[in-house]
Amino acid sequence: MTPQNLWPLGAELGEGPVWIPEQNRLYFVNLVGNTLHALDADGTRHAWPLPDYVCWLIPRKDGDGYMAGLRDGIVRLWLPSASASAPRFEYLHKLPSADTGIRLNDAKADAAGRIWAGSMNARDVSRPDGKLFRLDPDGSLHVALPEYHICNGPTFSLDGRTMYHNDSFLNRTYAYEVKADGSLGAPQLWRQFREGEGSPDGMTVDSEDCVWIAQWGGARVCRYSPGGELLATIPMPVTQPSSVAFGGADLKTLYITSAWQGFDAAQRAADPHAGALFSVRTDVAGVPVARFG
Repeated sequence: MTPQNLWPLGAELGEGPVWIPEQNRLYFVNLVGNTLHALDADGTRHAWPLPDYVCWLIPRKDGDGYMAGLRDGIVRLWLPSASASAPRFEYLHKLPSADTGIRLNDAKADAAGRIWAGSMNARDVSRPDGKLFRLDPDGSLHVALPEYHICNGPTFSLDGRTMYHNDSFLNRTYAYEVKADGSLGAPQLWRQFREGEGSPDGMTVDSEDCVWIAQWGGARVCRYSPGGELLATIPMPVTQPSSVAFGGADLKTLYITSAWQGFDAAQRAADPHAGALFSVRTDVAGVPVARFG
């Protein structure tokens, strides 16, 4: 499996890939670049500017726009018909002021239509100021997990009963039982990543219930069994792969975002493809995107 550079965008913090099958389109963000991007199956590229950080995009079940995470809260978002025009959005929930350094980071919907969205202290990632929020289909927001450093993921087992979630600062992936009412069981350490493997970042589950994780700083994307056993490694031509999502007509294309955040000039020169969007063809398919609502 050899990664192909689909779009040498040079995003400072590429994140949040999501494939929308009815549009034949992959969306992803340049988080600190305040831009939502999209790549059509025919290679057409799109970009929509936002007034602040855009952290993730999740489709709605009713098809009326999207849900999105900005630096300081969760919004409903509608895209204009023309690329490069500014989207329209309205806040559902605001987080504490960005002046505190707290911002949203990563999110995903589950099969029940709930959004699970994490936050972090971007000024001091060693502080466990992050939380994992749960946005229910009725619009109510709940704190599902307190005291995280860098919330990344989550992703969910095929039966929806297990949530995998990362604290990237601790290099740990946890597994949680997801109960019918959306509450979580006690954390189980699913995998502790060793020095040199990188930190677990964005992830997804395939149709065989295996977990794919972008390993920031490790220059790799890895596939694991439901029990955490390493099954396959994709070496990446960038140091900081950031997130993954399956797409394409057969859901056998793995899209991979990347970043150069934190690099100095010498590091950028040594990692010239950092910030690009990549793809890899796989033997196993992914699963359709879950939607909010």
